[in-house]
Amino acid sequence: MSNEFAIAAVTLTLRNLLDKVKLIKDSEEFSKLPVDARPTAEILVTNLPLDKAYESDEAKNHVNLFLYHVEHSAAWRSMDIPNRVKPGETGHPPLAINLYYIITTHGQNGNELISHLLLGKAMSLLHDHAVFGRTEFENVFAVSELHEQIERLRITPQPISVEDVSKLWTGFQTQYRLSAAYEVSVVLIESKQAVRTPLPVLIRGEGDEGIAVQGDLIPPFPALEAVSLPNNQPGVRLGEILTISGHHIGGDSVVVRFMNRRLSEPIEVVPVTFGTETEIRVELPDDPANWLAGFYTIAAVISKAGQQDRTTNEVPVTVVPRILTTTISTLSPPPVGGYVATVTCSPQVIPGQNASLLLNDREFRAENRTAKTDTLTFRLPDVPDGEYFVRLRIDGVDSLLIDRSVTPPVFDVNQKVTIP
Repeated sequence: MSNEFAIAAVTLTLRNLLDKVKLIKDSEEFSKLPVDARPTAEILVTNLPLDKAYESDEAKNHVNLFLYHVEHSAAWRSMDIPNRVKPGETGHPPLAINLYYIITTHGQNGNELISHLLLGKAMSLLHDHAVFGRTEFENVFAVSELHEQIERLRITPQPISVEDVSKLWTGFQTQYRLSAAYEVSVVLIESKQAVRTPLPVLIRGEGDEGIAVQGDLIPPFPALEAVSLPNNQPGVRLGEILTISGHHIGGDSVVVRFMNRRLSEPIEVVPVTFGTETEIRVELPDDPANWLAGFYTIAAVISKAGQQDRTTNEVPVTVVPRILTTTISTLSPPPVGGYVATVTCSPQVIPGQNASLLLNDREFRAENRTAKTDTLTFRLPDVPDGEYFVRLRIDGVDSLLIDRSVTPPVFDVNQKVTIP
């Protein structure tokens, strides 16, 4: 298999092949050529950029080979090397690339007739040499190991539209010259990543009894699917019960983990009821000192005798704050229409949490806090007197304003304050 020197090896081998253009001066037909079509000056075979190919000596003849494009081979993009990666092993596919060359010629002193003669000879050589031999690469550039590549390299004419030719020459800011394009494919550069070879399997399962088979399409691993909130609420409050549904979630013991980004450790709660394969009911402890309002993810840890503990996927749930009391007082010194609202809530709020009080459609930020507390203070400047529905928003989660236990739902009259 070839290595990172393969591209250079292809270019050098192609250039050596085009060196045979020089033999035209020793052929029997040379003397039969018109005088103005005889390349009497030296013929140079180069591989320079298009704008540099003919700067060295205008009085000489030039055949220039230039690699203008490299493209990944779609056919080999995800294929392993045959006979290198065995069944059950994991290998890294080779870097498979196609090389695109353009051949241009220049006749001595700008003689276009000689240029055409040289181009015809070069194209004839490539036409008769459609497939590279392995010894060509070994003799020219053995360190590339291209001669060991399983896939033979082929030279194929590559049609280029007039528009693409114009873009190519314009990019080099040089005058267009008659040219021919070819594709060389495919170069397979072996990956340096080692093949992963696992040990063979001796027995399948305990007692070599084989794999477990089930008669449905449900995965055999425990997984949570949905969380049902009480009274179709958008979130759950401390002291309320969640119903979690899923599959294969029954066990000898079950623990539900509640995870919040502001908590260093998850909170583990033992469900009220468990044991069925499809449902778990868990009550959030009324422990406002250790819980926070906000967004959580929950997962269940299932324990069964004789098996390792299994942890399910995570599903989201919101723990909403509860307003316990709201006290309105006048600002001191009192500006016109200025008040202070003191709100006690559950669970407690830590300093890093965002806390706001919503009066109807107006929002007021809480005063700064230096410790965990259940009492928040809000300054309410320029608030007209009247009745307001009140909500407490902690980390983007609002306290419950709507009573959904009745149909149709109604506003909770207990979540209302009067100013003053």
